[in-house]
Amino acid sequence: MAKGLALGTGLPLVGVNHLEGHIYSAWVYNASDTPSPEPEFPLLALLVSGGHTELNLMEGHLKYQRLGATLDDAAGEAFDKVARTIGLGYPGGPAIQQAAEGGDPHRFSFPRAWLEGTWNFSFSGLKTAVLREVRELEKSGDLPVADLAASFQAAVVEVLYEKTMAAARQFGAKQLLVAGGVSANQALRQAFLSQDEFAVHIPPLSLCTDNAAMIAAAGYYRFAHHFHDELNIDVQPTWPLS
Repeated sequence: MAKGLALGTGLPLVGVNHLEGHIYSAWVYNASDTPSPEPEFPLLALLVSGGHTELNLMEGHLKYQRLGATLDDAAGEAFDKVARTIGLGYPGGPAIQQAAEGGDPHRFSFPRAWLEGTWNFSFSGLKTAVLREVRELEKSGDLPVADLAASFQAAVVEVLYEKTMAAARQFGAKQLLVAGGVSANQALRQAFLSQDEFAVHIPPLSLCTDNAAMIAAAGYYRFAHHFHDELNIDVQPTWPLS
C-alpha cells in the first residue's frame, strides 16, 4: 500500500510503499539507544506480517529482487485464524505466543509446506491440519490449547527460518533482515538470533507493527535517492516493492 509523505513546503512528494517501511524500520533507532551497525548489502529480507510473507534480495538501497511469497495465507493471517480455531483472542500472534509458552511444540506433528524448488510459502495446509486436529480432540472434550499453539508456532517458525537461511546461502547474502508484525514473535526472533552464520537485523518490538517512524525512514531514503512522485499519486493496494 502506498502512503504519501510530504517532505516540507516546496519539496517534492514521496510515495512510500508500506512494505518498504517495514524494511526500513531496521534503519531506525531511538536517540537514547546506541546505534547498531547499519545493514549491509546484499541483504536477504524476510517480510512477515498479517498480509504479507515474502523474501526479497536487496542489492542496495531501494533495489529489490522478489524471490518468493506466500501462495495463500500470510503467516500473520494463519496465526489469527488458528488462534480463533483453538479459542484464543485477537490478534492471534501475541495470543498464540503467550499460550505456547506453556506448551509442548513436539506434541503434534503439523505439516511443513517446503514447496521445494521455489522460495514461496504456503500456510493453508498447516491451518487446515490444526482445524482437523481440533475437531478430533473436541470429540473427547480435551483441547490442549498450549500444546496446539506451541506445535503450530514451531511449524511456522521452522519454515520461515529454514527457507530464509537457504535463500541467503544460495544468493550470497551478507546479512539478514526480518521485519513486519510477525517479526515480534519471540520464537521467530530467537531462531534467527541464535544462529551465527549471518548477522541479522530485527527491529525493536516498538517498530515491528505499523508505525510512522518506519514510513519516515523509507521516505528519507527514497528522497535521498531522488525518487519523487507527482501530486496525483494515489493509494495502490498491490504496489510491489520492485
